Order: sequence, then structure tokens, then C-alpha cells
Amino acid sequence: MGMLKEFKSFAMKGNVLDLAVAVIIGGAFGKIVTSFVNDVIMPPIGLLLGNTDFSNLRVILKNGTEAVMDGENIITPAIAEVSIRYGAFVNTVLDFVIVAFAIFMVVKGYNRMKKKEEAAPAAPPAPSKEEVLLGEIRDILKEKK
Repeated sequence: MGMLKEFKSFAMKGNVLDLAVAVIIGGAFGKIVTSFVNDVIMPPIGLLLGNTDFSNLRVILKNGTEAVMDGENIITPAIAEVSIRYGAFVNTVLDFVIVAFAIFMVVKGYNRMKKKEEAAPAAPPAPSKEEVLLGEIRDILKEKK
């Protein structure tokens, strides 16, 4: 039973909940960035490259062939094309760069806010009762001289 209580204590900590929320929001943000890259950024780039779908750009290493059929019988099976899909890779790299830049901006903003909090001078603490009494005693002794 001790291990179950320990796990419950771990799972109920605020950090675990924060991490779960961050993962869920990060996944949704990743989908938004992927859509932004594929649907907003890449079409104009494809247009500049001559009306090509950038994600379909590839270097063909071996052409594929279709199956040769004789009625229901397969004479020669189909062979899949072997290619290096560099267009899809570039899309993925752009996704990463945009996500990394967005995270950089969030961290930069957080650090700026944190720096402002640290820079704001804290008001000096009010003197304790002992300090007030000692100050009064000092003032009384000065008057007697």
C-alpha cells in the first residue's frame, strides 16, 4: 500500500499536472504550426518554384512499376518507387524552426517579466518592536544630555 500512496502523492503534485497541460497544448500547437507551414508558407514557395507541391519534391533513386496482370493472375508484381523526399524534410525543418522560435519568444517574455520583478526594489521591512523601543530609548538619552 505504501507504493500506491507514494504514486498518488507524485501524481497529485502540481508539476505533473503542469507537465500534462504543457504536453497537450504543445501537441495542439504543433498541429497549428504544421498547418501553417503546409497551408500558408509552402504554397507561395511552391508557386515560386513553378506550381509544385513542395512536399512532393523528391529525388527518385529507383522508379516504381505497376503490376502486370493477366485477368486475375499477377504476372509481374508492383514495385514501389524508392526516393528521397527532401520536400517533406524541408517542411518538417520549417515546422521545427517555427516552434523553436515561438518557444524562444515565450521564454524571452517570461525572463523579461521575471527580471522586472527582481528589479523592483522591495520596500524595507517595518522596524520590529524592539527596534522601535531602542530608538525611543536613544532619543530619550539624547534629550537628557
